[in-house]
Amino acid sequence: MSSDGKLMDMLTDYAASHQHPFNVCVHAIGIPTIMLGVLIPLTWASVEISGITINLAHIAMLGFFAFYMTLDRQFAIAFLVLAMLIVTVAGVIGVKPMATSGTIAAVAFFGGYAAQFIGHAVEKSMPVLVKHPIQANLAAPFFMVVEMFKIIGLRDELFDAIQAKIAIRVHEKRALE
Repeated sequence: MSSDGKLMDMLTDYAASHQHPFNVCVHAIGIPTIMLGVLIPLTWASVEISGITINLAHIAMLGFFAFYMTLDRQFAIAFLVLAMLIVTVAGVIGVKPMATSGTIAAVAFFGGYAAQFIGHAVEKSMPVLVKHPIQANLAAPFFMVVEMFKIIGLRDELFDAIQAKIAIRVHEKRALE
C-alpha cells in the first residue's frame, strides 16, 4: 500500500480522532458489539442451499469483505475472519426466541453506539458518525481491524506514516491559528 492515496487519507483522518488509548479500547469493543447488534436480526432471514444455511448476515459481511479487498488485502482477510466469528455468535443468539434475541440485538446496537460517544467525549473529538454516518458505518469495521494490527505491532511502517501525517496536520493547523 502506498503512503499516499485515498486509503492513507482515510486512515489518517480516522486515526486523528482516535489517539486516546481509552477511545481506541472502547472502539475495539464497541464496533464488534454494534456489528453483533446489526447481524443478529440479519440471521433471521436465511436459506438452505445444499445443506448449508446462508443468511443475510453472511451476505452482508461478504459484501463488506469485497469492498475492503479494494482497500487492503491483509486487513480485508483479517476482517473476514473476525466478521465470520461475529456472524457465528449472532447466529447462536438469533435462533433464540424473538424477545431474547431482539433484546440482545438492541442492547448490543445501542450500547455499542453509546460506548463510542463516551470514547469520543474522553478524546474530546467529534465522532465521524455525526459528520458522515454512512461512511462511518461502512468504515468502522475496517478501522477496527486496522487498530488491531496496530495494537499487536503489525505493519508499524504504516502507522509511523499515519502518525507523521497527523503531526503535519496538527502543525499546519496551529500555524493557521
